This record gives sequence, C-alpha cells and structure tokens, in this order.
Amino acid sequence: MAKRSIGDIEKIWSNVEGVKKLSDRAIGLGPFGIGMDGLLTWIPIVGTVYSVGAAGWLLTQAVRAKAGPGTIARMIGYLGVDVATGEVPLAGDVVDFFFPGHLLAAKALQKDIESTHWVEANERDARASGDHDRHVATMQADPKKRRIVYLHD
Repeated sequence: MAKRSIGDIEKIWSNVEGVKKLSDRAIGLGPFGIGMDGLLTWIPIVGTVYSVGAAGWLLTQAVRAKAGPGTIARMIGYLGVDVATGEVPLAGDVVDFFFPGHLLAAKALQKDIESTHWVEANERDARASGDHDRHVATMQADPKKRRIVYLHD
C-alpha cells in the first residue's frame, strides 16, 4: 500500500464535505436542508441503496483517515439510525427525510480529522530520532488537537 500524505487526508475531508452536502443539504431551507437521502427515501429500494451506499463510503473514508474508534462508533450510530428509519413504511420515510444522518456522520469524521496532528512518517522512526517528543509538544501546544497519527504506519 502506498504511503499516505497530509494531502490525502485533506482530499478525504473535501470529499466528505461533498457527500455531506449532496446527501443532506443539496437544497437549504434556513437551518434545514434536503438532499438526495431525503428525496430518494420515498422511492422503494432506491432510497435504501443510496443510503447504505453513502454510509458505506463514509465509513470507508473514516478507515482511510485512521479515524478514532469513538468517531467510527458515533458514525455507525448516526448512519444506522438513518438507514433503519428508512425501512419503516411511511413514518420511517418521514423521519429519514428530516434526519441528517450522513451530515452528522460526515461532521464527526471532519472533526476527527481537524483534531488530529498528522505526521508523514512512521512512529518507530520518529521515536528513534527523537521527533516523536517534538510532535507530542506540538500537539499539546494546540488545544484543538487531541491525538497524533503517523500516516506511514
């Protein structure tokens, strides 16, 4: 597998932003929005296929971005509710129309990406060279950062 770069992580963040808007905010109505997920929920099978497909893609991006286990669990919760509500006839479709599961999952992943100090190296080499301590200090100096991820591990 090719080594990841910070550019790859930025691309994941950007792609997730696109899915967030397409799924739940294609049309903005004040604080609310409607997207493909809400519109397609009214078409049997098609809505489920879209919702499950977008959910799977978001989770794949989370794994590629080495998201933390708490973030992945939160995403699974949001996406599970989104997919499950669409399976309940009529009332579930109404809930799915208004519940922005893809948006919430995408925001959770983006927040995880933003709160990570990314390092284009592997941890073993960074510890051996003493760079790991510098990365820890950099992360601790920024109150928005919560963890370090070595992209070449």
